[in-house]
Amino acid sequence: MFSFFRKLFESKNTNKSKDFDRQEHDPMKKFLIVGLGNIGHKYEKTRHNIGFRVLDFLAEKEDLTFESNKLGDVTTYKLKGRTFVLLKPSTFMNLSGKAVRYWLEKEKIPLENLLVVTDDLNLPFGTFRLKIKGSDGGHNGLKDIQHILNTTKYNRFRFGISDTFSQGKQIDYVLGNWITEEEKLLPERLEKAVEVIKSFGLAGVTNTMNSFNGK
Repeated sequence: MFSFFRKLFESKNTNKSKDFDRQEHDPMKKFLIVGLGNIGHKYEKTRHNIGFRVLDFLAEKEDLTFESNKLGDVTTYKLKGRTFVLLKPSTFMNLSGKAVRYWLEKEKIPLENLLVVTDDLNLPFGTFRLKIKGSDGGHNGLKDIQHILNTTKYNRFRFGISDTFSQGKQIDYVLGNWITEEEKLLPERLEKAVEVIKSFGLAGVTNTMNSFNGK
């Protein structure tokens, strides 16, 4: 009789263990969040590096530490049963696709759970726009990701940097530092950007778009 109860208890524990393993390895609960930027101190506070800066802000807020790994700096953030793999590619902006593909495959993350954070000249400063597909819009980082993944159907989180530059000065503008007034406003925008990332994993891309686009 005791052996019967022992087997029953062990069976329940085994089932619980299997359920736990399934939850831990459920690909639909794991997300790859890629912040685009260029490596090196001189690029840290440039407009083009807002993807890096958003992830750095999240890491600092949640006491996470990035570690240098293959093709990028990586850390993991867990929230309410979801796992967010945060990636800052070390390939430079124009070759971001290789890092994105590698980490999608390594972590066995489905394409629909990819979110790429990038700057956007066509949006006013600090304005957000999430899209589930679309063109690269002339952005070389997105262009390379599209080429390597062979699709335009991946989620991107565009952070507006505005287009207040003179004709022929676009490169200088995107690779330039934020002006003093923008730097003062950035912390609030970065805080809101972190909310976008969390919402993407918890509420889904459609609900997140409805809640944050244009904000």
